[in-house]
Amino acid sequence: MTGIYKMVGSALSVSDSIADDCWINLVNPSDEEIDNVSRLLSVDTGVLRAALDEEETSRVETENGNTLIIVDIPFAQKHNNLFTYETVPLGIITTEKNIITVCLKETATIRDFVEGKVKNVHINLKTRFILQMLYKIATQYLFYLKQIDKISNYIEKQLHASMKNKELIQLLDLEKSLVFFSTSLKANEVTLEKILRGKVIKLYEEDQDLLEDVLIEIKQAIEMSTIYSNILSGTMDAFASVISNNLNIVMKTLTVVTILMAIPTMIASFYGMNVDGIPAPHFWFVVLLSVAAAGLFGLYFFKKKMF
Repeated sequence: MTGIYKMVGSALSVSDSIADDCWINLVNPSDEEIDNVSRLLSVDTGVLRAALDEEETSRVETENGNTLIIVDIPFAQKHNNLFTYETVPLGIITTEKNIITVCLKETATIRDFVEGKVKNVHINLKTRFILQMLYKIATQYLFYLKQIDKISNYIEKQLHASMKNKELIQLLDLEKSLVFFSTSLKANEVTLEKILRGKVIKLYEEDQDLLEDVLIEIKQAIEMSTIYSNILSGTMDAFASVISNNLNIVMKTLTVVTILMAIPTMIASFYGMNVDGIPAPHFWFVVLLSVAAAGLFGLYFFKKKMF
């Protein structure tokens, strides 16, 4: 899918064709769309396809006058009424007069720009526009991290009552999301620090201040993801120990019950044998003896706190 946007006054507007000072947004583009953009803007198809590899790492490079910035961008997807969080590469390509973004998925960050939710956007100020996009990506990480923290707290409360595998699997998914976030954020930080040195794209004083703000947000997100990951890992270990302890308690109780049930069976077996000389061969005596023996052993186990 290809979206072309230009500035009309102070707002973004959809355009039918590619012209100067346009933003071309490619979301999971087809080969035909890539070839068309490559031909019109003289951008190598390899550069356009770089961000379509899910395993592509965050980096920045310049080739034939075009600058490619790849950063990992977060996205959320809903499955069975549960949100899972992952990251996907986003390619930002600057040509002499245009900006191109390429991504495999439609993300909330890009959607906010398209829908005009980000203020003071100017495509013709390419460096400023790129930094605004990077800042929005950083704040989106923070937003999703807060969501993960709220979800994990909710699941933890459910675990106190149920102790089911479903809740533990949900916590495992969240922990995996935090690993994705932490890895991507650290890679993004390296890329942003390289941009901050000013050797990749020209930075004006205001741009440098904005980029420093982006780095601050990224560092905060890295710290939050590390803290949440440690808390979540400790929580899962604690609940795994609780579940194991509960299983031991259940097994101990069942063992005591089995022993108590075996005592009347053993006594009845003696009196069921076809032999002589058994004392008090009467039904009432067997029942009384079985109940008394089971009661004594039950009292013993109770004092030992076996159940």
